Amino acid sequence: MGNIIKRNTDPERAQSRRTQVLDAAAVCFSRSGFHGASMAEISKQAGMSAGHIYNYFDNKDAIIMAFVCIRMEHVRNHLGLIETADDPLAYMFQEIGTIVEQHLDPDFWGVSLEIFAEASRNPTIAAALQEADASARAQLRPLLVRGRAQRNLATDDATIDGRIETIIALYNGVALRTLHNPALDRRAVAAAFEVAMRALLMS
Repeated sequence: MGNIIKRNTDPERAQSRRTQVLDAAAVCFSRSGFHGASMAEISKQAGMSAGHIYNYFDNKDAIIMAFVCIRMEHVRNHLGLIETADDPLAYMFQEIGTIVEQHLDPDFWGVSLEIFAEASRNPTIAAALQEADASARAQLRPLLVRGRAQRNLATDDATIDGRIETIIALYNGVALRTLHNPALDRRAVAAAFEVAMRALLMS
């Protein structure tokens, strides 16, 4: 899912330029939507020529794919921290408030919502999201099994699969709630989320 840099250049400078383009694209996608944002608009926001951008990304699809890779790495790193915990479920539960707050932040989810919309039309983007989702589920599964086994709770495939899908759905859904109801009470949502997650993780 990586993108090819078309010319040899200093790796740190290339990464800095890619980040500059992605930051600009995030602003443009949030403001104009994926299809509404042109490469010209992105180049203007980034403060570089469109031709310069094409040194790092072939097209807008490549930029979207880069966002998918970044989000996949974010999830992988977070689950990696949970893997180091003696009690993964307790660790996950303690982090609920922080994670819910993050998922309520439009800056965190704005581009993701555009990616989800594009995936409904673009099979390549859909396949990338499905791959990322499968990877996250595969990494989460043994953590849930280990934590539930420590509590002598059910760890059969049906139970674990159902809990994983529901946990992911809850987190994804929070972003939609803040879109539909920007004035929602974040503390109340976090408190209710803890109730739901305690039931999913520890019962």
